Amino acid sequence: MALFNRKNNNAPSAATATIAPAVDPALAALTGEYAIDPAHSSIGFTVRHAMVTNVRGSFGEHEGTLKLDGADPANSTASIDVRIGSIDTGIADRDGHLVSGDFFDAEKFPLMTFRSTHAEQLGGDTYRVTGDLTIKDVTRPLSIDLEFNGSATDVYGNERVGFEGSADILRSDWGLTWNAALETGGVMVSDKVKLNFDISAIKSAVTQA
Repeated sequence: MALFNRKNNNAPSAATATIAPAVDPALAALTGEYAIDPAHSSIGFTVRHAMVTNVRGSFGEHEGTLKLDGADPANSTASIDVRIGSIDTGIADRDGHLVSGDFFDAEKFPLMTFRSTHAEQLGGDTYRVTGDLTIKDVTRPLSIDLEFNGSATDVYGNERVGFEGSADILRSDWGLTWNAALETGGVMVSDKVKLNFDISAIKSAVTQA
């Protein structure tokens, strides 16, 4: 089930030009404000290490809101705050290096934020959310392709929606430039980083009513 209706590329006839397209009641019911559920969501990353393998990590502390419009995706918005100090790659020493001044400088810049500026449907259940990603003191545009996984009411009566997706960035665009040369050629950490999102969000009590 698509969250938003697809655009009709066929020009309407004179007889139907003034008739607005019908909105699926099931989709319209999803319209509202949602809070991201951190206990059932993950925001992570994958980066190449030593040119031969991937290191994966995640941020354990994050919060955000989604405002969904079931009739017009352009009216939908997303806002996410991620606490850098919650980074977890499974190796404490590596995590300590990542939050240090060599990388994120988490003491000075504790949050990574995303604020959407545009949303659109690419086709079917696939959407693109474009916005501003801020890391340290650098803000640059980022587009995230997301798949709508559907909606459900959980056992506690919460109305939920789910999305998953990813985006590729160059960390150097945000001033994350630390590296070390390898004797065999290449560098220790790739510039390209894949961001991964698996989001479950709960509709607010006001919009559920």
